Amino acid sequence: MTRTMKKRMTPDQEFQIMKLVLDKFLWLGFIVMGWGMYLSLSSAAILPGLWFMVAGAVLLFLFVILIVKEYEVWK
Repeated sequence: MTRTMKKRMTPDQEFQIMKLVLDKFLWLGFIVMGWGMYLSLSSAAILPGLWFMVAGAVLLFLFVILIVKEYEVWK
């Protein structure tokens, strides 16, 4: 029996795949914030839209934390 060796990705390949996947989270955060802005501007009440904008900002902040932890961007 021969053992098959698993192919390893280079750090650059891992980073490229991470960009493809996490780009969707970036879009999601901006869409949620945009929806909140639309709700705030289209209605008399600001608070419902503000909650969406805060949720979008939290998503974007989690995105930044994930990138910094996973790839140690600052080093």
